[in-house]
This record gives sequence, C-alpha cells and structure tokens, in this order.
Amino acid sequence: MKAARYSAKTKKLELTEVPVPEPGPREVVVKVQACGICLSDVHLIDGSLAPVAEEVTVGHESAGVIAEVGSDVRGWARGDRVALTGGKPCEVCERCRTGNLDRCLNFKLMGFHYDGAWAEYVRVPFYSLTPVPAHVPIEQAAILADAVATPYAALTDRAAVKPGESVGLWGIGGLGTHAVQIAKLIGAAPIVAVDPLASARRRALMAGADVAIDPNEEDVNDAVKQATGGLGLDVAVDLVGANAVLKQAVTCLGMRGRAVMVGLSLERIELGPGVLLGVMSQSVLGHLGYQKHHLDQLMTLLSAGRLDLAASITDEYPLDDVHEGVGRLATKEGDPVRLVVKP
Repeated sequence: MKAARYSAKTKKLELTEVPVPEPGPREVVVKVQACGICLSDVHLIDGSLAPVAEEVTVGHESAGVIAEVGSDVRGWARGDRVALTGGKPCEVCERCRTGNLDRCLNFKLMGFHYDGAWAEYVRVPFYSLTPVPAHVPIEQAAILADAVATPYAALTDRAAVKPGESVGLWGIGGLGTHAVQIAKLIGAAPIVAVDPLASARRRALMAGADVAIDPNEEDVNDAVKQATGGLGLDVAVDLVGANAVLKQAVTCLGMRGRAVMVGLSLERIELGPGVLLGVMSQSVLGHLGYQKHHLDQLMTLLSAGRLDLAASITDEYPLDDVHEGVGRLATKEGDPVRLVVKP
C-alpha cells in the first residue's frame, strides 16, 4: 500500500510502498477514507517538533471503514464506519499496569510514536474506535479527532468553562474556529476572538464570537475590558503556540481567570511579574489533546446537528498530493480551516 512516511534521518516526508498491516488479536485494520492535515504534522516535517520515531507514517485525524478484525475483538465487523482516536496508552507504565489507562504516563501519539493514517490502511487498538453514523460525512468525522476534540477537551475539562463565563480565543485557525463553536455550545459569554487576519475574524463572528479583535490595530486589553464590562476574561486560550500570544492572553484575565496553552511551542515562557498571578489568583494551564470519551461525545453532538462542520473542510487532496497540502497549511495559503487527505 501507499503511505506518506517521515524519516528523522533524512528529515523528509516521502511517499513509499509498505506492507498492508495485519491486526493483532486486540487490533483492527481500517481502510482510511479521510485524514486531516494538522499544524503539528507540519511542525514534525519542518523540524519545529522533534521526532519521536526514526521513521513513521504521519497522520492522526482519521476515519474510514474496518477492513480486518483481530481474533479477540468483539462487537466490531468489516465495513463498520469508524473514527480513530489519535493516540493510545503505553500499557506498560505504572498506571496502565494498574488499570488506569486514561492516566497513562507515557501516552503514544498516532503519527508520531506509531504509524498514522496518511496511508491506505492503518492498524489501531479496537478501543480507539468510535462509530460513525451513516449520515455523518466521513471527512467531518475524521477532523473531530483533534481539530475539534483538542479545543473541546481544553474548554470543557482543562479550563472547565461554565455557562455565562467569558472566553477569549487567540488564533482562529483550525483549532480556533472550532473553539468558538464549542464555547458557544457551552454557553460562554461573551466570546472574544483575537486574530490579525480579517478572514479569520469574519469566520469567528460567523461561528458565534461576540467580538473579533485585530491585535495589530487595537489595544487588545482595552477591547477585552470593554467587552467584559471591565472584569477581564474568565478563560483565555492560546491556540497559536507563541509566548507573545500567551503573555497577551494572561494580561487579559480577570480575577481567578485561567489561561490555557493549547498551541505547541518550544519557546521559553515569560509572562511578566509573577505577583500579579498571585494577587489575582490566576492560573496558567498546559493542555495536550483529548481522551477517548471526548471523541465519543463530539460524535454524538455532530450526529445530532449540535455542531456544524460543513464549512470546516477547506479542501481535499489525494495521498499522492499530500506534500501540496502540507505546504499550503504551512504558508496558510487561502486561510484554510482543515485540509484533508483522501487515500
């Protein structure tokens, strides 16, 4: 089969022929029908993120149909439509050995630690599967598994946003666009979007933001105070992954506000006088990814029409043209929300 594999040695992504995987007893093989291109994939390929495997098939936002089922797997069959959780527990650390798989100390990321879904087929544990209803477009099901699930987990769990709390979102790209929808779904108010791109600000307002701020033209802190009646934000989310963005987000927090770092960055964090965090009882929280139950919840919301992802698929590429999609996301040509590979 064809697969797009990244080599840490050559620092290149190459299309190559590899054997079709066979399932272990507790695994399934899925015929990939759609897999998103994420900015973390771009950062792996351009060297911004250090590789964790010498060679790996990239791709962690995927959905398709089951092609083969392992001997010990029950309740799943060939032809079932499924979305795939983008990671798995190591099953050998202290917490995994004692049954706490959701608190694994050495969680493995699909497309980074083990082979992902920029390929015709992918092998995954049976417990990573979420059923996809027949009426849900497979492309939308695929991007749930990070572009939607990561901001969903960040807002609902990590930040624990409550109805009526004010939320600020920095960076209205693939993650931020869905973060706006999720914040609205939770009942956050007001929702403040910050992005230098006019198209991103328009998209934020269409998705449900109450205010959209251009950080190059406006004083963000003043605009946030105006939007929140002078109180500042209850929750501020950095979806970019830049110290300057996080620092600005923290300055916009109100009393007991929480700042959440969703965007990944190797930059050193510098936030200014620490005494301000103490006096205001504020928190700065790191966040990565999501858990399986988040994907299940989102599939229910998407299936029921509570989430509208029709405008989220900006373009689709055959596997042969994956390099073109990666380059487009890297340069943000056309301001894409999500680009999808269709093997």
